[in-house]
Amino acid sequence: MSASVAVRVPAKVNVQLAVGAARPDGFHDLANVFLAVGLYDEVTVTPAEELRVTCEGPDADQVPLDRTNLAARAAIVLAERHGIDPAVHLHIAKDIPVAGGMAGGSADGAGALLACDALWGTNASREELLDICAELGSDVPFSLVGGAALGTGRGEKLRALDVGGDFHWVFAMAERGLSTPAVFREFDRLGEGTHIPEPVASEPLLDALAKGDPDALAAAVSNDLQPAALSLFPELADTLAAGRAAGALTALVSGSGPTTAFLARDPESAVKVAETLRSSGTCRAVRTASGPAPGATVLSA
Repeated sequence: MSASVAVRVPAKVNVQLAVGAARPDGFHDLANVFLAVGLYDEVTVTPAEELRVTCEGPDADQVPLDRTNLAARAAIVLAERHGIDPAVHLHIAKDIPVAGGMAGGSADGAGALLACDALWGTNASREELLDICAELGSDVPFSLVGGAALGTGRGEKLRALDVGGDFHWVFAMAERGLSTPAVFREFDRLGEGTHIPEPVASEPLLDALAKGDPDALAAAVSNDLQPAALSLFPELADTLAAGRAAGALTALVSGSGPTTAFLARDPESAVKVAETLRSSGTCRAVRTASGPAPGATVLSA
C-alpha cells in the first residue's frame, strides 16, 4: 500500500443550466452543460488510525470536517463496497471557492474517491466510480471526468462534449455563500403557477463549444437558476454589470452561485476584466482560469 496518494480535481462552470420542474423526489431534471476550468483542489489520502478530514486554503474554516464532507462520504462508500475500514486521513488543499457554485465540494468527493481507490488498490472500474459519484451528488460524476459534458437526469448522467479550443474566464467571488438547496427552493417559489418546460440542451451552445467560438458561446449561455440566486443575493447584479462594463463577452451566475463568471475573448481581455472587477468594490476576490481542464488526476502514489 502506498504511503499516500494525492489527486488534483478541477472546478466547473455551467455554460448552460436548464432546470425543469421539481420531481416527486424533490430533485429537478436538468440539461446541465459543464465545462471544467483550471482552478483546482488537491486531496491527499494517507493511512490513519481512523477517518479524519483536515482542510487548508481560502475559506477552509467553512468546510465541514465531519462525515458530512463529500470527501469523507466518498471514502466511506468505497470502503463499504469493498469490505475495507475507511481509516484514512483526508487532507484537502482548497483553491476552488467554497459555497460558490463551482462544485468545490463535489470536486473533493471525486478526488477522495479516486485517491482512496489508488491507495487501497480496490481497482474499481470507471463504471463503479461513476456510480459512487452519482450516489454522492449530482455534480460529482463530472468532477471525476472533467473536460466538457452534458449532464441530464439530475445532472449525473453524462455525455462527453467536443470542445474546439480554450475558453477564457474570470470568476468573481462574493462576500458570502449561497446554499444550493435554498437556491432551488427559490427557483420553485418563483416558478409557482407557471409552466416550466422540459430542460433541453441548446444546440447553438453545443455548436459554439465544438467550434471553440467565444462570441457564439457568449450569445448562447444561460442559467435558469440565475433569477433565484439574484433574488436571494441582489448585490450580484452589481458584479455582473461591472464585468460587462469591463468588456466581458457575457456574464452569468455560476451554477447556484454566488460566484459570477465572465467570458473573455482571449487571455489579455480576461486580465483586463479581472483588474476592473478587483477595483469595482462589488466582489471579494477575482480569479482567472481557462477551460476545458482535465478531470480528477492522480498526482502521486
